[in-house]
Amino acid sequence: MASISPSIRQGSRLAAFAALITLFLAGCTAGPNYVRPPVQTPPGFKEAGNWKPAVPSDAIAKGNWWTIYNDTQLNSLEAQIDVSNQTLQAAQAQFAGARAALKLARSPFYPSVSVAPSASRVHQSSNRAVATSSTVESYGDLVLPVDVSYEPDLWGRVLRSVEAGRAEAQATAADLANVSLSLHAELALDYFELRGLDTQKQLLDSTVAADQKELDLTTSRYKGGIASEVDVAQAQTQLESTRALDTDLAVNRASLEHAIAVLVGRPAALFTVAPLSLTVPPPAVPTGLPSDLLERRPDVAAAERRVQEANAEIGAIRAAYYPAVTLTGSAGVESAAITTLFQGPAGFWALAGQAAESIYSGGRRHALTQQARAAYDLSVDNYRQTVLTAFQEVEDSLAALRILEQETATEGAAVAAAQRSLALSNNRYKGGVASYLEVITAQSAALSAERTAVDILTRRMAASVLLIKALGGGWSISRLPHV
Repeated sequence: MASISPSIRQGSRLAAFAALITLFLAGCTAGPNYVRPPVQTPPGFKEAGNWKPAVPSDAIAKGNWWTIYNDTQLNSLEAQIDVSNQTLQAAQAQFAGARAALKLARSPFYPSVSVAPSASRVHQSSNRAVATSSTVESYGDLVLPVDVSYEPDLWGRVLRSVEAGRAEAQATAADLANVSLSLHAELALDYFELRGLDTQKQLLDSTVAADQKELDLTTSRYKGGIASEVDVAQAQTQLESTRALDTDLAVNRASLEHAIAVLVGRPAALFTVAPLSLTVPPPAVPTGLPSDLLERRPDVAAAERRVQEANAEIGAIRAAYYPAVTLTGSAGVESAAITTLFQGPAGFWALAGQAAESIYSGGRRHALTQQARAAYDLSVDNYRQTVLTAFQEVEDSLAALRILEQETATEGAAVAAAQRSLALSNNRYKGGVASYLEVITAQSAALSAERTAVDILTRRMAASVLLIKALGGGWSISRLPHV
């Protein structure tokens, strides 16, 4: 058999020793390994049984979910949020800060290296106490040192700190996505409410025109001796009341327009949204399964990431129970003249190691560990509450859409009946078999029914937006950055 040289044996032993050290250090990482906390998820949404799913099922555009409404003006406004909204830019700055904090947490993985070159020229007194005839009175000194300091992460303190920083950066990214989702949803809500007011104004404008014709007709009948002055006064009252309602809409519309201006990052005085009626019902939205919310809601993802962050913080704090080992080294060159600075004899070096362990801290380490565990429990509770709230918001929106759809059909029948009643009352009044009070009553009922129908449509659009927001707006946990 061929003999194995001592150098090979020594290399094998060193490799085996290094592997054992690696395994030892990996097993010495302080703190518990992270496991996502379990949450109770129902098999399906209770309200989804009565909800018509969208066809195809991927109707929500990933990211630009508002395009499902096929409204070019809404699309244009939503696009401006990502460019000009100040709240969103603040959230982006927070994410940038979290990424920088992660880089800071990683820095202890590497040694600290410093260089402090110096040059000096000294002239000593010839009359000093220890001076002799052979003493050099003037000399120079050139020093070029390199100092290295390194603390090995034997107990995983840095590793856990990096894990916590990574989780916080991902949580901040999810916060950014949630802020974006909330801002886009708020804009859509304000936009559809504004469109509802535009529809109501169109309705009131046509009602004012009809009331004006009724007043003209009643005045003519009064002049002809067919109608009384009371009828004219009632027609005038009806007209002016409708005009007041019509004018009052401008207050809410102006507020909504100003709110939209702020969302798109524009001064309210320089921003205008052209009037446009709301006519089409909301599109159907796919709901998916409740468990999907854990992957599709950015606020749920942010809460879950902070659970891992709190878990890692426990390990970082528990590492304080173990000794801190610091390795230092210094090397360089020193000479009285630059011509001999880089010669062999000018070199110097020093190596040192230090281990420090806290023997007694008055219970500080135990208290910090308890505090970290309490913070972890708090983050778990917040995570589970966020999930429960997500389920509730989806159920609320589904219920609202289902009920409002039924109410739309009922109110549509009410509008048709009110319009027929108004037509009959007008004919009866013109035929002299009814008073004008009957016409006014029918007018009020018809206007109220039509305004209610517009309000229901506006609420349906709002419920649709809230459902998309509750479902995460097409966002996915896969969008979290791999920091």
